Amino acid sequence: MSQNIRDFVSTSCDLVGLGEPTHQEPAFQLIRNELFAQLVDLGFRSIALETDRVAALIVNDFVQEGIGDLDTVLSEGFSHTFGNLDGNRQLVTWMHEYNQHRPPQDRVAFHGLDAQTENTTAPSPRRYLEYARDYLRLDLDLATLLGADELWDREEAILNPAKSIGATPEAERLRAMANDMLISLDVRAPELIAATSRAEWLRARTHLTAGLGLLRYHKQAARDLARNARISLLMATRAAIMAQNLLDIRSIEARRGATLAHAHNDHLRRNPSTMRVAGLVLDWLGVGAIVGSLLGEQYAFIAGSLGRSDILGIPEPEPDTYEGLLQSRIGTWGLTPATTISAARTRTGAPPEKGYFPLDQTILGAADTVLHIGDATAALPKMTNHDAAPRRVTSDT
Repeated sequence: MSQNIRDFVSTSCDLVGLGEPTHQEPAFQLIRNELFAQLVDLGFRSIALETDRVAALIVNDFVQEGIGDLDTVLSEGFSHTFGNLDGNRQLVTWMHEYNQHRPPQDRVAFHGLDAQTENTTAPSPRRYLEYARDYLRLDLDLATLLGADELWDREEAILNPAKSIGATPEAERLRAMANDMLISLDVRAPELIAATSRAEWLRARTHLTAGLGLLRYHKQAARDLARNARISLLMATRAAIMAQNLLDIRSIEARRGATLAHAHNDHLRRNPSTMRVAGLVLDWLGVGAIVGSLLGEQYAFIAGSLGRSDILGIPEPEPDTYEGLLQSRIGTWGLTPATTISAARTRTGAPPEKGYFPLDQTILGAADTVLHIGDATAALPKMTNHDAAPRRVTSDT
């Protein structure tokens, strides 16, 4: 066992996916911060979290340039209420302090890897398309085609194909215009970058690809399929958008250093994801499956595992489960190669409303490493000062 991530990241790897089995246990975000600090010492220069990529631009402006104030950045720069997490406050604070007095090429960057969607909701693409239009200085009437935002935002527009706006003639026209704008943005890149900056050009492209992603998501929502196939398709579409975001982030950061991506295990795992919810069995290929197949050994996946959590009401795991085996070897928390974990049974009985998914053989079979938190409560006290830099731990446990 080790608490040093350096023991598990090869020199050929430039994207590490750090998973967690639930978003609701704060110990995972706090330990993530420690591991990211270790990776920065190894030359990593960016982190990408499971949050809205466009909103995350606000966070990056703060950590790299000092633009804005911390509370506003946390409330506006994170989606899914993730700005309320103490671990994310600590991370943003540390990144801001780390970057002070460092040249741009040495600063750490913050990215969001998520789409602007949830699985059953997706907003209007208005603000993203209008941002790109204005940057390109085009005279396009988007408002007439977009209509009222609530036609896109309502849940039934995703769950009921008859209520979807994604296959209307107006939406088809918007997709064609957005694709034309993307071509124009690329063709005019030398001119536009000279007139503004590479950063501003990338910002416009990020907005435009976000708008295109929403248009594509709404198009899939318009397909008349059985509910099981329909939700699986939407989750796969979201994963494809997230994967493209990660590949774009790597393209941006390739010259500066490697990237740590942090999200739920089901997003980052290398093999297909399966979820059973509300009587449905959902199957899709997640972000890790897509980028892993494209990047090969450049991608490493660390699966998150949880033993006991007082906050979530998750008790000590039974000894014959995967978590139980890890619990017998790891006290507070530690990293271990996935190949060292023997066959066991999948844990049952954890409260499903906590969004917790236990380890199973499929996820372990495609993982490189496992981060196991044996006692989440014991991991918290040393790590809750969000004004302090993450600890750098070098000793084995």
